[in-house]
Amino acid sequence: METADLVIKNANELVTLKGPNRPRIKNEMSNISVINNSSIAIKNGKIIDIGKGLKYKAEEIINASGKIVLPGFVDPHTHVVFAGSREFELNMKLKGLSYMGILKKGGGIFFTVTKTRDASIDDLVLQSNKRLDKMLEYGTTTCEGKSGYGLDTDTELKILKIQDKLNKTHKIDIVSTFLGAHAVPKDVDTEDYVDTIVNEMIPKIGNLASFCDVFCEEGVFTVEQSKKILEVGTNYGLTPKIHADEIVDTGGASLAAEVGAISADHLLMSSDNGLKQMAKKGVIGVLLPGTPFSLMMQKYPPARKMIEFGIPVALATDLNPNCWTENMQFMMQLACFNMKLTPAESVTAATFNAACAIGLNDTVGSLEKGKQADVVILDCPNYKWIPYHFGVNLVETVIKKGCLL
Repeated sequence: METADLVIKNANELVTLKGPNRPRIKNEMSNISVINNSSIAIKNGKIIDIGKGLKYKAEEIINASGKIVLPGFVDPHTHVVFAGSREFELNMKLKGLSYMGILKKGGGIFFTVTKTRDASIDDLVLQSNKRLDKMLEYGTTTCEGKSGYGLDTDTELKILKIQDKLNKTHKIDIVSTFLGAHAVPKDVDTEDYVDTIVNEMIPKIGNLASFCDVFCEEGVFTVEQSKKILEVGTNYGLTPKIHADEIVDTGGASLAAEVGAISADHLLMSSDNGLKQMAKKGVIGVLLPGTPFSLMMQKYPPARKMIEFGIPVALATDLNPNCWTENMQFMMQLACFNMKLTPAESVTAATFNAACAIGLNDTVGSLEKGKQADVVILDCPNYKWIPYHFGVNLVETVIKKGCLL
């Protein structure tokens, strides 16, 4: 009998996401390749076998009878490193203040920038570790982390270095994105700040980030400024990402297609033309339903239209002080109830397509032979329970690189 380090047997549903190794579109998002009453074998951190009737001698055997097994969730848009909190903003939101109105009252991003600049490296590591621990508890095994709460060269690099350290020390794998263009610092001319980003910040990043992001939004960075930043980032080996059309349609979706971005995120206000351009170029739409929920907005991204157009859709938490959640299950629930994704589509969006959005689909996002053994066991009888039984943590067991956590 062959040996394994770990075998999970008798899973009521083993949701493999097996399929083409590219972002899934249209009906492909519903084809999540469920195997009933099956098992998975793991050795040396990799999946070595999957299916019915597996016979392995293993050091650890988990009986998943009555439960489901999924790939670990992938969260492709977070701002995990920051200091401080902004719970005081809730009363302002309840009184109807907009994001910009809260900014004028001393809240918003500049409050967090000040706290983050003032925080020590040890304090930022401590706070970020706590958030990562909670993400892991809720089944996220891989995430993206953005800088962006520094808005000066030293602090932006400090955040990226902290994320590099966390990637090496925490169980969760972290892919870093440079987001120096998150906002324009107070009392700084926008063009002067763009020059600082392209001439000072980006050349110093080196291997501290894989992606370059920009907040292309009215009153922040124009399409022209965003394009300049992303093109310079590309010249330094950083793949483009874009915060696009969150508050108004600035043409961010079209820009994402033009510069060959791996993803465009938010997309609440994008035009049909911009979305169709994204579909044509294969740009992944990373949707963040926690953001309009936390901002008490009535509008959510048009997910059904995006899928109809052929955009591969992913989900993410947008974990940040304005949208403080580490829970990808909750994003799936919001996506189903408020954006009309089906449960199967939400599974694809939170696993495989999410992995594609950060370039890790060769390694994670599905349960297939040879892939990294990032696995979660949920205490529910089928995947449709994830949106159905909301408000609780359904994850019972997390396995990262073959290790039972």
